[in-house]
Amino acid sequence: MSRRDDNPSEPFKKALAEATRVMADDPELGVTYSVDPPGLSGDALRLPQISRRMTPQEVLLARGTADAYALRRKYHDEGVAARYLPQGQMARDLYDAMETARCEAVGARTMPGTAGNIDARIGAEAERRGYARIDTATEAPLAVAAGYLIRQLATGRPLPEGAQNVLDLWREHLEGSAAETLPDLETCLTDQAAFARFARRVIEDLGYGDQLGDDPDTADDEDQSEDASADEEESPQEGEDEDDSQEDADAAPDRDQETQDDPAEAQVTLDDAAEAELDDQSELPEGEAPLEPPPPAPHSEADPAYAVYTPEFDEEILATDLAEPQELERLRAYLDQQLDPLKGAVGRLANKLQRRLQAQQNRSWEFDREEGILDAGRLARVVANPTTPLSFKVEKDTEFRDTVVTLLLDNSGSMRGRPISIAAICADVLARTLERCAVKVEILGFTTRAWKGGQARERWLAEGRPAGPGRLNDLRHIVYKPADAPWRRSRDNLGLMMKEGLLKENIDGEALEWAHRRLGARGEARKILMVISDGAPVDDSTLSVNPSNYLEKHLRDVIAMIERKRMVELLAIGIGHDVTRYYDRAVTITDVEQLAGAMTEQLAALFDTDPRARARFAGLRHAGMRHTGMRKAG
Repeated sequence: MSRRDDNPSEPFKKALAEATRVMADDPELGVTYSVDPPGLSGDALRLPQISRRMTPQEVLLARGTADAYALRRKYHDEGVAARYLPQGQMARDLYDAMETARCEAVGARTMPGTAGNIDARIGAEAERRGYARIDTATEAPLAVAAGYLIRQLATGRPLPEGAQNVLDLWREHLEGSAAETLPDLETCLTDQAAFARFARRVIEDLGYGDQLGDDPDTADDEDQSEDASADEEESPQEGEDEDDSQEDADAAPDRDQETQDDPAEAQVTLDDAAEAELDDQSELPEGEAPLEPPPPAPHSEADPAYAVYTPEFDEEILATDLAEPQELERLRAYLDQQLDPLKGAVGRLANKLQRRLQAQQNRSWEFDREEGILDAGRLARVVANPTTPLSFKVEKDTEFRDTVVTLLLDNSGSMRGRPISIAAICADVLARTLERCAVKVEILGFTTRAWKGGQARERWLAEGRPAGPGRLNDLRHIVYKPADAPWRRSRDNLGLMMKEGLLKENIDGEALEWAHRRLGARGEARKILMVISDGAPVDDSTLSVNPSNYLEKHLRDVIAMIERKRMVELLAIGIGHDVTRYYDRAVTITDVEQLAGAMTEQLAALFDTDPRARARFAGLRHAGMRHTGMRKAG
């Protein structure tokens, strides 16, 4: 296997990072590539990950994202933006979308090559959010449409298909409501403050003026008037001023002479002046005290006290960056050999599960409604008795269709052998089955980069072993399959779990938070996180210098946070161990043969829209469970 430095995408990444710094006019801008959503925070820019294959879609998306953030960095002033920022959420969304479009339009005029790249990013985002399939304005975000309109008016460029659909749905409303304001766009495009005032007028035209708050320009005029009035009141009488000035002039030579005669007194005078200046600084009016630097962000949202000695060496990486394609194919073939004796059982499981899930997608109706679709099956009653009113039916909504599932796999050393094969087979069956049912599936794995502490521990040792270091190992979070990638492209990646040396320690709490953040960034209405693990978190380097329950407590805190937020549904499959001590909704399996029973019923209960069916899920916890210890071999 080649070294990571031989990754063919590395030269492109370095070149793109350097070009981004130049375009942003910021040589100190830090550029990284991650599987997490892209973003700009302070002096750090996060771009989409690029695999070894460097597909055209990946390259265009990375370039478009880099150009968009670089232009915002160059042409956007946070102070000006904050000055004119509206108070209401909808108004803020409109304001920010139009400002983003302004930066990109100005960049397209001065650097035309950025326009096509940003078009590719807009197109990818529109496709991911399904904008091309929207057919009513109520489903399309108004703020996004407003940004598209500003970009199109300023550049004259056509929008990608999905983006154009969103704009078309709102165009009549936007152009009709702001007909008198939009012609002013050309005169204010390169002046952020003038554009901010323009954007606030557009927001008012669209009916959200009540969310704008006070006009900052009017407030400034009032402040200046008050300051002028105060100056007039405090100015002394002309005669008094002249008398005071003359007295000061007469006294000045005497004071100077006294100071020259007594150096000690001169020093005391200087010291008094310095103390007075310090006193003045210490008595600054409220709200004008020097600002202290903000405290560092906690490493865990679930537990702010959870510490990490250094996250510098942590890694989020695609499976394709940990092995060459040929090696992944070989490892996948090895996994398939273990699947071969169970091919019939797994196939039956997939078909059975698919039928159960698709049955829940079938149409269901509410009958005997006063309006809706005419119920032809009950027309006979009307024929028999013409006084009988017509009967209508209404299709029930199903929450199953708009769903994303994340499978989070424990890749720890204690999973070596049969357990990791079972976990990989679980992920394989679930991903194939759910994709057949039009449910997007993401597959993630978590382990560490080293046994018993990595570079983080080495730094801790070199710095004198300070007490309470927190987590002392380097994380490795692996993306086997992104949610938007088809299964056929990611199938071989699961073979990586068969790679010798991959499975090391496991720090479950941080992995769970990572997966939860990724799900939170998705646009689907329903989000499900399934953990496939064999028990408690273990990392010897961390537990040797922290309380013995340090990692376990953090895992429980993260689970409690997820369940409290209710943004993501959480459940687990225990591989050979009972994990119900951590997860309320869990089953335990000890061999692949149990997949047909436990997993089928589990998913059927999970996706069932009937709360009573979901309640029956509790009875599955002990299906196939064996009495095994919870201590892991790490």
